[in-house]
Amino acid sequence: MNYNKDISIIIPLYNEAESLPELCKWIEQSLQGKGLDYEIIMIDDGSNDKSWDTIKELKNTFSQIKAIRFRRNYGKSAALYKGFEMAEGAIVITMDADLQDSPEEILELRRMILENDYDLVSGWKLNRQDNALTKNLPSKLYNATARLVTGIKLHDMNCGLKAYKNEVVKSIEVYGEMHRYIPYLAKNAGYSNIGEKLVAHQKRKYGVSKFGINRFINGALDLISLWFLSTFAKKPMHFFGFSGILMFLIGFCVSVYLIAEKLYKQCINEYFRPVTEQPLFYIALVSIILGVMLFLSGFLAELISRSSQERNKYNIKDEIK
Repeated sequence: MNYNKDISIIIPLYNEAESLPELCKWIEQSLQGKGLDYEIIMIDDGSNDKSWDTIKELKNTFSQIKAIRFRRNYGKSAALYKGFEMAEGAIVITMDADLQDSPEEILELRRMILENDYDLVSGWKLNRQDNALTKNLPSKLYNATARLVTGIKLHDMNCGLKAYKNEVVKSIEVYGEMHRYIPYLAKNAGYSNIGEKLVAHQKRKYGVSKFGINRFINGALDLISLWFLSTFAKKPMHFFGFSGILMFLIGFCVSVYLIAEKLYKQCINEYFRPVTEQPLFYIALVSIILGVMLFLSGFLAELISRSSQERNKYNIKDEIK
């Protein structure tokens, strides 16, 4: 496939007016004299500082800049999705605008994609320059959980510095807060050749971080959602149906046991407690009701899934005509 550019550099940003001029100069210095045709795609995610004015001024100096400005803050996922949509480069690079990601890594990331045929290469910030208590430790726990759930052996899945083949970014949909799990989205789309590269991490020079400790809590919830959707989205009956049948059978068997026990003791004239006076009987009834509800939920979800426009959505790797 022919592409209009060699590299597309996507930079989502929010209130980063001070860092943008230095970032553009740094990118230019890193790629200067390499004979590469590149574009810089800036997505202003509803900044309320002078970021947009700064971008317009930079366009006069750096002709490679393309930019989109959102009316409000939609989040990093929306910014990346729009950037992916605009990208015309054979290799797509994503990086943050806060100068903590080094543009000097771009050429090596590109080389790894081209020479090793990786679909995606993710950065690994081994020596982070963040606060150890609020960033480093939670990040290690988060990444360990992500590796366990996704099966992707990346040390820093949420690193903003990544490189992709263009076809990868055109084949995935990033929404909500799913930018943290782009490698997992890519894997689910059939792009499983994922590499990793140690990258430099700089201290924040301007402004303040836009992410708090709550992102790790939200990240864990998003990971559960993504795992569930990727596993059962097109076969919901496998989850709800199995769970419903299991709960129904447990409740039914307990109920039958309690009734049979009562009848047996009644036959041999032994003392017995009425079934309706035993708490276990009501627990069994609840289990039966929940089982039926889960089964019906799975049945309805299956009907919705079968009528979905994406039920036969797939990516083609090769074709011979």
